[in-house]
Amino acid sequence: MRESHFEELSAFMAVADHGSFTKAAKHLGVGASTLSQTIKELEDWLGVRLFNRTTRSVAPTAAGEHLVAKLRPLLAEFDAAVEAVRAYRDKPTGLIRLTMSPHPATFVLGPVLQRFLTAYPDIRLDISVDAPETKVDIVAEHFDAGISTGEIIDRDMIAVRISESIRRIVVAAPSYLQHHPPLRTPHDLSVHKAILYRLPNGGFIPWRFEEDGKNFEIAPEGSLSVNDPGIAMRAALDGVGLLYIPVEYIKEPIAAGTLVQVLEAWEPRDLGGLFLYYSSRRHVPAPLQALVNFLRENLKSSEKNAQQLPSDEDRSGGVNRSATGAARR
Repeated sequence: MRESHFEELSAFMAVADHGSFTKAAKHLGVGASTLSQTIKELEDWLGVRLFNRTTRSVAPTAAGEHLVAKLRPLLAEFDAAVEAVRAYRDKPTGLIRLTMSPHPATFVLGPVLQRFLTAYPDIRLDISVDAPETKVDIVAEHFDAGISTGEIIDRDMIAVRISESIRRIVVAAPSYLQHHPPLRTPHDLSVHKAILYRLPNGGFIPWRFEEDGKNFEIAPEGSLSVNDPGIAMRAALDGVGLLYIPVEYIKEPIAAGTLVQVLEAWEPRDLGGLFLYYSSRRHVPAPLQALVNFLRENLKSSEKNAQQLPSDEDRSGGVNRSATGAARR
């Protein structure tokens, strides 16, 4: 703030407080001659002498004393304002605005919200839930961060993985399977009805499968298209058609037998996880950094717990997945 002579006034207060140009210069990290020139320029600008100087002492003049009295409370308020802003760096305090689709809102962030807000009581979250696969410009929309799959995150964003691989499976009601041709391979989908999940751009979430270590996609014909997982699940339960959906949504119907997984041997091993992304690595606000660290640790804990449990193949007596796939194909 050169126009308001802030540096000169700060230098003046340093000399007044230390009673010495040498000590004040050391405190400010400048040379004594430089500090002397700064004070001279301030005196020339004000048109008054601010210090009486001898070879052994420095003391404010009457004008200098008056200026000290006026400046001290102002500089105290300035220091307090600076420290308040620095608190945002050192202490996680404030608002985080987030955008994400229903899946991470329900199954990634939702389950840990209570633990996060308990650990950081001075942080507030404002969460906007958008349609799946919606590409949001977090800078233009004034969000601090977003959560999404890696495919739709811009390259100039900082992205941190916060979830395990998203497992999507094909399911159907037993009543549907009883009245339609058997499904041996994904190519049999051409003679089946599908419930499609519509994207904001008008397309549909592709159905991904794996064969011989290579992923491929199929776009089945849809008897119904929706953009809400609740409606899609209800339709699948009623036998409307096959549904391709993240497994978290249908764990209970699968366990109850009201939905049955099909084409299991063709399920891809890794479809990628979810990422929290934000616009800059420089000066990340303390609340956002706290959330990033928290979600990272949560993912590490989840992966550690998963490693300690036997796999599905171990629990099923060592069934070889590739052999099962070969038999079905």
